[in-house]
This record gives sequence, structure tokens and C-alpha cells, in this order.
Amino acid sequence: MSATGGRSSFSFRPRLLESLRDYNRGRFFRDLSAGFLVGIVALPLAIGFGIASGVTPAAGITSAIIGGFLVSALGGSRVQIGGPAGAFVGLLYAIVAQYGLPSLLICTFMSGVFLFLLGAARLGSLIKFIPHPVTTGFTCGIAITIMATQVRDFLGLRMETVPSEFLEKMSALARALPTLSGPTVLVGLASLGVIALWPKRFARFVPGSIVALVGGTLLVVLAKLPVETIGTRFGAGAFPRGLPAPALLTLNWEHLLGLLTPALAITLMGAMESLLSAVVSDGMIDDRHDSNQELMGQGIANMVVPFFGGIPVTGVIARTATNVRGGASSPLAGMIHALTILLIVLVAAPLAQFVPLTVLGAVLLLVAFKMGEWDEFLLLRSQARSDAAVFLLTFGLTVVFDLTVAVKAGLILAGVLFIKRVADTTQVFAHDEATEQGHEPVPDLPGGVMVYRVFGALLFGAADKLDSVVRRSNTDTRVVILHLAALTALDGTALRGLESLHSKLRRHGRHLILSGPHTQPYFLMEKAGFLDAVGPDNVAADLPSAVARAKEILGGAG
Repeated sequence: MSATGGRSSFSFRPRLLESLRDYNRGRFFRDLSAGFLVGIVALPLAIGFGIASGVTPAAGITSAIIGGFLVSALGGSRVQIGGPAGAFVGLLYAIVAQYGLPSLLICTFMSGVFLFLLGAARLGSLIKFIPHPVTTGFTCGIAITIMATQVRDFLGLRMETVPSEFLEKMSALARALPTLSGPTVLVGLASLGVIALWPKRFARFVPGSIVALVGGTLLVVLAKLPVETIGTRFGAGAFPRGLPAPALLTLNWEHLLGLLTPALAITLMGAMESLLSAVVSDGMIDDRHDSNQELMGQGIANMVVPFFGGIPVTGVIARTATNVRGGASSPLAGMIHALTILLIVLVAAPLAQFVPLTVLGAVLLLVAFKMGEWDEFLLLRSQARSDAAVFLLTFGLTVVFDLTVAVKAGLILAGVLFIKRVADTTQVFAHDEATEQGHEPVPDLPGGVMVYRVFGALLFGAADKLDSVVRRSNTDTRVVILHLAALTALDGTALRGLESLHSKLRRHGRHLILSGPHTQPYFLMEKAGFLDAVGPDNVAADLPSAVARAKEILGGAG
């Protein structure tokens, strides 16, 4: 269901169309100012995320320009900013290392198709059902992964290649520590200081990351410091001088099945990050985004960028928040942000080769530190042990393995623990036990009748609790009443349990009466034919009616 409506039919209506109603010159200049500011902020991030993902700076920049433009033009939020994201870094690096860049482009296209289908099927709201410990666990894990990818460049270590596996990467980095470059570390630390300490009142006009980028580049060039740059690592042509020409994707059929899982992981990660960003921005501008349109817009963006050599894009919180603070009023600001990056590329492409990699490392280290929800570790003792276990498992697997494994394992464990919690809250009490716990007594209950009250959701994890009905029934029991007024939900497995209970009671010459079933359990039992099997006369609206029916059965038997 969309965040802006409950229609089930397909609808494709970008927020841009609505936002341009009553558009005026004042709003345009606010969008122009905000878009230009975000474009400046986004440039070093696009370069850094491209390098950290195992591709070239050009891939990151191209994604920010084309993907960022399309996300704003076709999405469902007024102020969302799209582009490469740190959340993808570890996963993309692993894909490139295992399958190569052509397969990463195929993977990006596949994720775009999945995102579009999610939005077209109006499933955008389902993302909210992913448990909080899972999202915070892999967010912290991704932050550690990004930091790990920047150690080499930040310290200037001499390494031919960096392993994609975390433990192997840490071992390789430790072995390379003796090759640490003093000038590189000093430039990196200075850049960290500038970004972290840059006054907020100036950051509204010139971000600290840009000051560090320009200052660090001038320092290295003028002082002729032996610090690795984009040019020395990737060559003078690594930075694009405009948008590349589109090219057909190369599909390796042997890799296709292997790419399905990482493509789904990119889809899930992109959907969660973008919709979370949209929700945050809604609170900042008092608006409501269309989650399904947002997914379709991002799906199209991710289907297009691979043809230009780009990497996956999604809505990003930090750049979106910068856009809002800059005064953006429509998606036009996000489109201007993309055009700003393109303009800078066209003008300053020859100079980009001199940008030190340690400065980009400093930018990404701070981005990773800010994205991590580190307070979650301090709150572990005050959380339920099940939530803490899900958080730690997801965090650990994200760091040691990858996002794909972590999300699957985290969701499975969260699901199992949820089922256990539901099962623990489901209770089946005999009438005497229920009375002792403060529930209404059963008046005029004749001998030979047992009343059981069911509380909570009777799902497959709790279906075995019906066994107590048969175990507690003695030889004098002739009628069993199941009072279902407090039964909130019933599933197929529990329904099979009810059918089994009915069969066992019949084999022993006993009767089953159902009392007060509510809507969902009632319709499920009716659809399955269980109510017909029990008999319409044995389905009572309330407990007094059920007791009266039991007396009829006993009287008839007598």
C-alpha cells in the first residue's frame, strides 16, 4: 500500500508533477541553492564510494549524476536525494572481486527490475516489517566494513590488492602496516580534523569535506608530497570529462544464478535505506512520501545507470537532510544537485587526478562513523535478549561475511524468536485456572463439562498447547467447550490441531463446542469446513450459550 493512498491498481505518478503545481520563482531559487549545495557535498562521496566499491571514480560520479537525476525526477518524495551509498560498499566490492565489473552491472540492472516490481505491486509498505535489530545490526556492520576499506588509502599502505573477506583483509592490512606512509597519514589526519571541526555556520555554504578536498590537494601538489592520488592509482583518465556513452551489458550466463542473491540483497538494502530516508525527510518538511512511487523511481534509475557503467543508487539520509536544510521545496533540487556534479566534472575534470586518496579516505571514515548506530551496543543490556541476539548476529555476519548472509540469517532468527514470543503469550486455561487468574467464572456449569479458554494468537508455534485439553479430560468429561473470545488469530497449523482435537474427542464419545470465535478465526474455520464438521449447533455466540448447549447434549444423552 502506498504511503499516500490505499488503491490496489497500478499507478505511476512521480512526485515532481504534483510539486510543480503553483511553482514560482522564489521556490526555484530555493531549489537552486539547495541543489547546488548538495551537489558539492555529494561529489567527494560519489568519488569515494566508487573507489571503495572496487570500481573507478568515474562509476561513482556517473551514478550520482544519472541515478541522482532519475531518483528525484521519477521518485515519490519531494526532497529525496539519490546516489551511491555506503551501505552497498562491502557487497559491491565482493561482487566485483568474485564476478567482475560486467556482472556487477548486470546485478545492478536486476536490482532495478526488482525495485520497480516491488513498487508496481504496491509492496513498499512491507519494508516496515523488517525488525529494528536487523536494520541497526547491518547498519553498524556496514559502517565497520566501510572503515575497513579505507584503512589502506588513509594510511598509504603498499598493497597490490586488498582481499574482499573481512578477516583476510584485516590480516593483510596488519602485515602491510610496516609500509605505512608518514606524509599520507599526516594529510589524512589533517583532513579528518578539518571535516570534523569545520564550523556549522560555514558548512551551510561550503561543506568541510570540500574544504578538506581542496586543501589536501593543494598541500600535496604544492609541497610535492609522496602521497597516492586518483591519477597515480587509476590514471589521468579515471575521472570522467562528461557522461560516458551508453553501452550494452555483457551477460555471463554462468554467473546469472549466483548474482540473484546479491541482486536481492541490493534490492532490500536500497529499498530500506531509501524509504527510511524518505520517512526522515517527511518529518523534516511535514510531508508524506509515496513509498511505491519511490521504489519505482529508484528501480528505473538502477535499470539505467548500468548502461553508463554506474553502480547501484538509493536515497541517502545525509544528502537528503542537507537538501532539506538548504531550503529545497521540490524534486527539482535533487535534479539540480545531479546537474551541479555534471558541471563540476565538465569544468574541473583535469584537476581531479591530483586529489589524494587519503583525503577521500578521511571523508568516508567520518561518513561511516556517523552512519553507525553505536548507541545500540550500550543499550544491549536493557533490551530483550532475543533482540540483542538478532542485533549481534546481524552485525557480526555483516562484518565477517557480507550483507546477503547477515540479512538472511537476521531475518530468520528474528522470525524464529518472534514465533517463540507469540507462542509464549498464547495460553490455554481450564476454567478453574482461568478463574484463579481473575477471569470471569462459569456459572451453573454442570458435571461432565470442561471449559477451556484460549488467550492470544493460536499459530503453528503454539498449536501443541491444545494437547492439554485431551490430557486434562478425565473419564467423567462428556463435553469440552473451547471459549475462543480472546483468540486473536488462527493459522492453518493450529486449525489442523483443532481438527485433531475434535477427532480425538469423538473417538472417545465426547462432544466439542466452540464458544465466541471472532472474525478471522471464524472465517478460517468456516472456509476449511471445520464448523460444518463440529456442527452448527455446536458453535455458540458466547459462553452462556455454550453452557446451555452442553446441558442439551447431556440431557439428550441421559
